[in-house]
This record gives sequence, C-alpha cells and structure tokens, in this order.
Amino acid sequence: MGTPLESREAQAEEVVDRLEEAYPDSTISLRYSNRLELLIAVILSAQCTDERVNTETEHLFEKYDGAEDYANAPEEELAEDLNSITYYNSKAGYIKSSCQTILEEHDGEVPDTMDELTELSGVGRKTANVVLQHGHDVVEGIVVDTHVQRLSRRLGLTEEQRPEAIEQDLMEIVPEGYWQQFTHLCIDHGRATCTARNPDCSDCVLADICPSEKGDSEIDLASGEPW
Repeated sequence: MGTPLESREAQAEEVVDRLEEAYPDSTISLRYSNRLELLIAVILSAQCTDERVNTETEHLFEKYDGAEDYANAPEEELAEDLNSITYYNSKAGYIKSSCQTILEEHDGEVPDTMDELTELSGVGRKTANVVLQHGHDVVEGIVVDTHVQRLSRRLGLTEEQRPEAIEQDLMEIVPEGYWQQFTHLCIDHGRATCTARNPDCSDCVLADICPSEKGDSEIDLASGEPW
C-alpha cells in the first residue's frame, strides 16, 4: 500500500498537483451551448455516461429550443426522445417540471443560486454545483460524483460515504482555487486508471501515496471490501 502524507490537507494538495500534471486539459465533458442545455445535460447524466448523454442531446437540443419547448412538450414524447438514457421516464418528468418552474418563477432563465436550483425537479446539490460552476461561474462547493466519491475514499481524503458529507470534508482540505478542477481531475483519473472494479495501480501516478494501493493493501477503502 502507499503511504499517505501526514495531513489530509497535504495529501489533497499532492493529489491535485500530480493529477494536474497527468491531465493538463481536464475539463467538463458534457456538451452544451447555454445554461439550460447544461442543466438538462447534467440531469440526464445521473447514473449515465457523459458519452451517452452527449449522443442523446445532440438531437434533443436541435428539437427543443428553450424552456418553453420542454415545458409544453407532452411528457410521453419527451421521454421517447430520451429512451436510450437510463431512467428516461423519470428524467423527462424532471426536465418538463424544471422548465415549467423556470418559466413561472425565474422569467425563463436558469437560476443562479444553490437554493433556487435545488428547488427544481431532479436537481440535487451535485447538479446545482455543476450548473453554478459552468453556467454562472459561481464556485461555492465541490461536485461529488461517483468518481470523486471513489477516489476521495481510496486516497484517504475522507471516510464519509454520502456525497454531501464527502463534499464538506473535501472543502476543508482541497485548496479553494481548485474546487472546480478537483472534480474534473478525479473524473479523468477515475476513467483512465482508478476504475471502480479493476484499478490499474501499477500505472497510477498516486500509487505511492494511496492507502488503497492493492500491491500491499488488502482493502479497497472506497467500498470497504477486500480486493
């Protein structure tokens, strides 16, 4: 197993430094051209790959132009337009309801506060953070998706399991200027090397500081299960 640095703050900074060097062009992979498209793409990305979402939204964003189109669309038709996405029926309902709220309460504009965003259907703190960061240039938290959740636990940055609690731990140790980039770096590394089922520890730039490194460690700290 690797040996983490003495403090979680030092560990977090070293993780950021190394991953930044490994993934210098790391950024959001969802494709969108405005705030509403970003919101919809992030809603669709729950338990679905960004690649699949980008394929689906390519035609979706051509068919629907603005919140009014989504709000007025028959929910069954909208669901059919999303039928290759996981939980497409539920997500169609979230999108339609959210766009109705955006029209009725926000003059057709995607809101720019955490409280207002999380009042929209299907929008939790993770989705709201993405929209704030990439739609409004407002960074007030860290997006905790499955990659961030997995890597943060494996690297000994948190012992929490719930995304909200993990976010609070990370905000205390990740330098604030890297709150946005930390997520993208974890996503890139999680896809390329630190995968959920069979991480490639032998080719990992963090192996020597990772307490889950499976050369010697018997436990995957992300799951608490043996390797």
